[in-house]
Amino acid sequence: MPTDTADRHPKHSHRPRKRFGQNFLHDPGVISRIIGAIAPMTGDHVVEIGPGLGALTHHLLTRLHSLDVVELDRDLIPRLQEECADLGDLRIHSADALRFDFRSLGTDLRIVGNLPYNISTPLLFHLFEQLSHVRDMFFMLQKEVVDRMVAAPDTDDYGRLSVMVQYHCAASRLFSIGPGAFRPAPKVDSAVVRLVPYRQPPVTVQDYAAFSKVVQQAFSHRRKTLRNSLKGLLDDTEIAAAHVDSAARPEQLGIVEFARLSDQVTLKQQN
Repeated sequence: MPTDTADRHPKHSHRPRKRFGQNFLHDPGVISRIIGAIAPMTGDHVVEIGPGLGALTHHLLTRLHSLDVVELDRDLIPRLQEECADLGDLRIHSADALRFDFRSLGTDLRIVGNLPYNISTPLLFHLFEQLSHVRDMFFMLQKEVVDRMVAAPDTDDYGRLSVMVQYHCAASRLFSIGPGAFRPAPKVDSAVVRLVPYRQPPVTVQDYAAFSKVVQQAFSHRRKTLRNSLKGLLDDTEIAAAHVDSAARPEQLGIVEFARLSDQVTLKQQN
């Protein structure tokens, strides 16, 4: 997880921890570009996930004078408290973001941060359950994850994450970040993505659980045709009733087709 900023204060020296995936962002140009993309305004309720050493935190708090942060590494909390004491009201929640209830912080949240690469997908799905309280989200992630999030059908990067992200949010890839912006440098490129939750999803499904299951099962066998990957859920006749070709592969389908298939599953369960 690229977290934030170089270690500027020896008395607070902090060695990056592999178990937290810590690579500290130190490039002022990149930090400025991220803050510019977020464009925090006075009165915004911003929540930062994984403030790390506080590169984004300092800039956000200076502009907003009030900020919530969720940090798992307890050793970083005293440093954040001391360095941000004169900048504004920093509310630190010592918690695992995967289990944190962001809705407890209020509504119209703007969630930002550098998500740990090893848990980025489950964390996104955790946040999807709470989008009624979210205005927008800005995340730095592994570049290949962002590529999958914004991918279109019939491309190599398109998959389950693409469909589920794009069902919930308008996703925009903003810019890439090279390994040299971090210390120590990770072995992969990073990218920043903006997610704006839909108030109404782009397609209507009768049962979200059925939609999620169809997408997950289809892409668990992405090289197989739908008649094979959806065995146990739908047969050829039922797939055809959804106006989908059973010989197609999942990466060829858009969200609309997955919605039709899930509604067919729901209809089958009701009969």
